[in-house]
Amino acid sequence: MMGVLGGTFDPVHLGHLRPALEVCQGLNLREVRLVPLRQAVHRPQPLASPDQRLAMLQLAVAGEPGLAIDDRELRRVGPSYSYDTLVELRAELGAEEGICLLLGADAFAGFLSWHRPDDILGLAHLVVMRRPGEVPGEPAAMDEALRVWAAPRLCSSPATLAEAPAGRIWFQDVTPLAISATQIRRLVARGRSPRYLLPDAVIALIVGDGLYR
Repeated sequence: MMGVLGGTFDPVHLGHLRPALEVCQGLNLREVRLVPLRQAVHRPQPLASPDQRLAMLQLAVAGEPGLAIDDRELRRVGPSYSYDTLVELRAELGAEEGICLLLGADAFAGFLSWHRPDDILGLAHLVVMRRPGEVPGEPAAMDEALRVWAAPRLCSSPATLAEAPAGRIWFQDVTPLAISATQIRRLVARGRSPRYLLPDAVIALIVGDGLYR
């Protein structure tokens, strides 16, 4: 199985990287691909250019074999939909390999508003990254419609993900890191150091390119 984690990565930080690595190792995935979007659908557009965000990701994952970068959405014109990316990946990987779409609990809370959510689940499993100690299958923001939709698809064990290429939902505990790209951009704009929130190599690029000033 492989994992997919999308986002603006504006900039990429440890709150992206550590959970992705933990899911990769915890579910024994062959890799997690970080997929930077080009045109956001449910959030403000990124401030850094596609090339700058790609460069930051390349610096961030250098030397970590469990994490890779997939730039297909940066090369695609128009809104960046997870459905389109998963269609392409499924065509490339074939019908049998499991694909796990990683998303946070907040993103999962709004999943039914995504573009073609049922079709997404037909192409991949959903792995919802949550804080340890939360009630299994019950993220705080899950409303009744999402609860009803998710119930028949929930896994009781991560091992069941490997039994099918798509269609199941698993809640994976990850280390809670309250880091946001917005927070980092504000620190940089105020002339404060964001060190220990993201890799030093990424900070060097931000400083060198004068990003977020």
